Amino acid sequence: MTGAAIAVLTVLGALLLGTGFLLGRRTARPVRPSDVGTPVEHATFETLHTASLAAPPLRAGLTEESARRSARRLRSLLGTDALCLTDRERVLVWDGAGHHHGKDVMGHIEELLESGRGTAFDSGCADLDCPLRWAVAVPLTVENRVLGALVAYAPRESAVLARAAGEVARWVCVQLELAELDRSRTQLIEAEIKALRAQISPHFIFNSLAAIASFVRTDPEQARELLLEFADFTRYSFRRHGEFTTLADELHSIDQYLALVRARFGKRLSVTLQVAPEVLPVALPFLCLQPLVENAVKHGLEGAVTVPRTRAEGAPFRITISALDAGSEAEVVIEDNGSGMDPDRLRRILRGEATTSTGIGLLNVDERLRQVYGDGYGLVIETGLGAGMKITLRLPKYRAGVHGS
Repeated sequence: MTGAAIAVLTVLGALLLGTGFLLGRRTARPVRPSDVGTPVEHATFETLHTASLAAPPLRAGLTEESARRSARRLRSLLGTDALCLTDRERVLVWDGAGHHHGKDVMGHIEELLESGRGTAFDSGCADLDCPLRWAVAVPLTVENRVLGALVAYAPRESAVLARAAGEVARWVCVQLELAELDRSRTQLIEAEIKALRAQISPHFIFNSLAAIASFVRTDPEQARELLLEFADFTRYSFRRHGEFTTLADELHSIDQYLALVRARFGKRLSVTLQVAPEVLPVALPFLCLQPLVENAVKHGLEGAVTVPRTRAEGAPFRITISALDAGSEAEVVIEDNGSGMDPDRLRRILRGEATTSTGIGLLNVDERLRQVYGDGYGLVIETGLGAGMKITLRLPKYRAGVHGS
């Protein structure tokens, strides 16, 4: 083959490759969900996707706002001309054609709201151009309580629409039940925090104020500083906002608490803090560490329980608090050389069988940690009579929904 022929073939090959590349660029496109699977599979995907978009608003309960944000998705699931959601008193939202029917809806579903049974009815519309001639209404119930109704409108009577409306209404009810559970969980957490606040001993408050008063004449500057510590400590402990806090804020509150304790006991108390700066922003449940430290002080230093002790007579009561980096977690350890506890009694406390103030603190913190992070994140407690107590807890550095405030 001559050099000229080779050159020609090379040019032709380059042209073919270039043409192929350009055609490929013109025809190639990203794979989309609609390109994958059979029509049935695609329809299933679209239905699930629409349902997933409608769910979050409903998790806030049946309100005007949640109804407005979910109505269009629900109407898309049913493929109907119009849909409305009501509570027991009024129409919350109308989506689709025929808004003039909204004024008549509550009259049509009056019996449904009382009996909890679905119904179908003719719209009775006098407008010849209106496509809405028939409707099916299904109750929205949570724990046998009728909260409202889902009403779907169509041009004609349809058994398929009636069944579909029933299924969609049941799905909506599940979301509303989850909203009720979320609300109950929030109320439970608020009750638990109130129990922890109640555990902040009135004796501690009285003794702190008495200690501050004792410095008023002898050391006014110390009295002023302690009064500010007391004000900040009580403000933090009784704050009304936020289910979570940061490790930095919780440790700061503990430091203020121990400053007030030191004002009473002086050299009888020794405190060691070891904190890694990188764990300070980690979020954790509010009032999660302070009850553990207060428990150590109450039963170790104040001698609320008389049992053999390991430290020598007159030796200081020592509390060591560490918050260290452990990879994807922060590890917090609270250790004291106090009286300790009988392990059997501790097990009864963590099973909820004890009713002492100690039980309220330890059990409450253990349950809240498990509730927020899972059963693998409860308290790990090492103790024995006369052997002090060591409490270890692990906190994920990040967990969805857990943000310090």
